This record gives sequence, C-alpha cells and structure tokens, in this order.
Amino acid sequence: MKLYKLFIVFSLLGLVIVINACSSKEGDKGDAATSTAKDEEIRKYNIDVQKDQTKNRFPCDTIALKEYILSTYQPGTYLVEFDRTLTFNVPHPAVIYFKDGGDFILAVIAKSKPGERNIETKNVVGFSSSFINLDSTKLGTAFFWLTLFECRDGSFNRIWESEVPIHGGFNRMSINNWAIKNIKYVELNYEDGIISGHRNYNFFMVDGWRNPPHLLETYVGIAHKRTLANVNNDKFPDYYEYRFNASHWQNDSLYQIRILDSIPFYWSEKRQLYITDKNPRWFRKY
Repeated sequence: MKLYKLFIVFSLLGLVIVINACSSKEGDKGDAATSTAKDEEIRKYNIDVQKDQTKNRFPCDTIALKEYILSTYQPGTYLVEFDRTLTFNVPHPAVIYFKDGGDFILAVIAKSKPGERNIETKNVVGFSSSFINLDSTKLGTAFFWLTLFECRDGSFNRIWESEVPIHGGFNRMSINNWAIKNIKYVELNYEDGIISGHRNYNFFMVDGWRNPPHLLETYVGIAHKRTLANVNNDKFPDYYEYRFNASHWQNDSLYQIRILDSIPFYWSEKRQLYITDKNPRWFRKY
C-alpha cells in the first residue's frame, strides 16, 4: 500500500513538471513573437513621427530607407547609427549619400542572428559594445553588412552587400581614396576594448562601385598593429602585420612593448587569400 501511494505521488509530481515545462516553452515562444511584433510596431510608430517632424524630404531619404529595411528584410534587421562623439550628441544613421556614376547610398545594416533574441542597436555601437564579441548571445548576435543602394525613380535598388566580420563596437564610416592606386574605399571604424585600440574594415572598390568590394582589415592596439601597404604593386591593397615583444624593464616589474618585426602580406588571386613569403603556412582571409 505504501509503495502504491508513493507511486501515485511521484506520478503526479512528474505530470506537474511536464505541464510546467510545456507552459514555459509556449510562453517563451509567445514572448519572442510578441517581442518581434512589438519591436516592429514601435519602429513603425517612430518612422511616422519622423515623417511628421521632417519638413525637407527627398526620394530615397533615410526615413524611406528605414521603411524599406523594415518591409523587405528579415525581422530583427536595423539601420545602424554612428557612435556619439559627445555624451549628449544626437546619434545619426550610418548612411552616406554620394554621386559617382549614380545616385548611391551606403548604409551599415545589422541583422540579428536567427534563433536568438533581436539585437538592440545601442548594444552594438561604441566602446562598451566592443566586448560583445566575447559573448554576444545574451544580447543577441549582430551581423554587420555594408550595403550599397542606388536610388532609381524614387526606389531602392540593392547593388551589393558585404559582411563585416565583427559583432560590435561600430564607431563611424567614411569614403577614402588609396592614393597609390587612386582607388576609392569605404572605411568602417570599430572600437575594440579587447586589444585596447580600434579595427578598420576597409572595402576597396577595385572594380568600381557596381561590383562587390575587396575587404582588407587594419588595426592598432597596445600590442597589435597592421598597416595598409603596396607590397607587390597589383591592383589589390596589401598590408604589413607587426610582431611585438614584451619584456621587463631593468629596474622594476613593468613591461616594455616594442615592435619586433613587420611581415608583408599580399593578395593571391589564385588562392583568394593574403599570403607572405616569410612562411608558406601563414595566410589571412582579409
């Protein structure tokens, strides 16, 4: 009889646990769905407010771009904003309008990783967000894309989009010119607290604006450095990667960090990698 009673008690406990687990899963799904729907509702409301407050509008302006992203991209996709240069500055969308053979719009767009919570753009911009690369899943994982649009008859035409291999720390964007080869490139600057410095992802228009760009990364930190160079004199940019050495000062325990060597890397069209003559086993993707 006692065994029978114990069996009934444990059976009831098991049933309660299963019901709670199912309810929890359904609640999570509901919360996620509600969160996405609520997010889109808020974004639509904010766009409508901007429409009412903006007097001077033009075809394919930033408001129209936000609407385009909201209506055509997957949920959890956002137009990123520049980092604030001062504490109370109003952030501006990371967009550049220019004419160079067309009415072009460059934009930095962040996409949330499917299956995780939608990102918040404030969590992927600036110095503090650069540490998100260590563990970004709690705040959602952001995939950055540099995207080129052309405005045709008041509508957006996506020319190309190129992924940026970093999850957070976005700071600014600019169009520069590589004087050695007279090639335009787009520099995306990211703050990086992990290396105590910054990273630049440089997208070179080696075949003009209408073709996908060529990516090269440069960076500067306490013991990290890579600089733009012209190693083998082809149309692709190259770089020097520096090796550092840390040693104790003579009279105390502080470290002295100095450059030990610089290694030239150049682009191999055959291998589609950056390689060096210093060591055949050393190569880089960008």
